[in-house]
Amino acid sequence: MNTRFQRITPFLWFDDQAEEAADYYVSIFENSRILTVNRYGKEAAKTTGKPEGSVMTIAFELDGVEFGALNGGPLFTFNPALSLVVHCNNQDEVDHFWNHLSKDGDPSAQACGWLKDRYGLSWQIVPARLIELLSGPDRTKAGKVMQAMLTMKKIDIAALENVAA
Repeated sequence: MNTRFQRITPFLWFDDQAEEAADYYVSIFENSRILTVNRYGKEAAKTTGKPEGSVMTIAFELDGVEFGALNGGPLFTFNPALSLVVHCNNQDEVDHFWNHLSKDGDPSAQACGWLKDRYGLSWQIVPARLIELLSGPDRTKAGKVMQAMLTMKKIDIAALENVAA
């Protein structure tokens, strides 16, 4: 296997916003960058109807994970059946990722740490503390935490800890 590529790479289909989305995501996550940009040549542009010289695919890295994206037209769109999970160590991280990724997104698609960004891609912003509280040995406490979490949009760690106390 070519060691330049990770074995499994999420690949995202956009109408014509792949470069804009990649630039946006790279601006949110540390340790992130654009890797390569491939443009529609004459033949591919003719076949697809995309403008010659426009971005066809873009490879980018978010916090060490490689992604690919395609400007493939409006045929396919994102849905919540696939989401990207961002594991967070504290409330500051939750707030950072939630605030940036939800900006200009769909507020009606926000629940239990899930959000839909401005491109229609679903994300889960999950604090490690939530997982700890839900998977602890005290099932009554875990049930209370679950009930509280179900009422939240963005996860509030302090509120969950108060319920668990």
